[in-house]
Amino acid sequence: MGLPDLPASQGPTSTSRDRLRAQLYQGYVSSGQAGEQASGGSSAAVRAPHLRALIRRHFPADRMARVLDIGCGHGALLLVARTEGYQRLAGIDASLEQVQLANRLGLDCVKHGDLMSELRAQPAESCEVIVAFDVLEHLEPGEAMSCLGEARRILSPDGRIILHVPNGESPFVGAILYGDFTHERAFTRRSLTQLCRAIGFSRIECHEDQPVVHGVISASRWALWRMIRLLLRFITAVETGDAGRDAILTRNMTAILHR
Repeated sequence: MGLPDLPASQGPTSTSRDRLRAQLYQGYVSSGQAGEQASGGSSAAVRAPHLRALIRRHFPADRMARVLDIGCGHGALLLVARTEGYQRLAGIDASLEQVQLANRLGLDCVKHGDLMSELRAQPAESCEVIVAFDVLEHLEPGEAMSCLGEARRILSPDGRIILHVPNGESPFVGAILYGDFTHERAFTRRSLTQLCRAIGFSRIECHEDQPVVHGVISASRWALWRMIRLLLRFITAVETGDAGRDAILTRNMTAILHR
């Protein structure tokens, strides 16, 4: 099947862009973008401790808090959240293949749909936690602003949004940014803060996506990363004079947005 025709002089229109996305997301799992994680492969095993640590650190203690995972894929985070006792879970994804996998894994709370339509349908201040893992990099600037604006609208006053995005400050970001044809951009702490401040978020925290220690191998990975990080900081200092103590150097970063 060929790609949609694009106007030669004007670039992609909204309609042609939507058609292109629909074609790519239709086979998102079968194209290899999510198959290993969804089928319980090694990537899924590596991610579970990271997701568990993130939930324990950033989710509210109240297990009845409403959690909405937008772009949830096959529901990896929702599965871990359920094992941690959270009961009011919901997920939405544009890939029907991903949603079907989530449903087969027992996540009836995951449904197929358009992200923006689902956000607009939610009541104001109705969610304590909104998760958007690997979502913003698929959106154009106006779409990213609209998405986060709607997410902020439905966030409770003391709620938080948890983002996971490619980190443009990392020397390793290329493998992430160009590893998926649907990716539009990466972010840095500065550009992400610029976006979130413009929307009205009161506080933005950015963190490295470091290995989580849960055994001997992961402890070794964590220790080796600390050594590599020092080397990268040294290289940065040579070029810029900045010691980079607060630099975020992992290929992805996590951000916590407070309403």
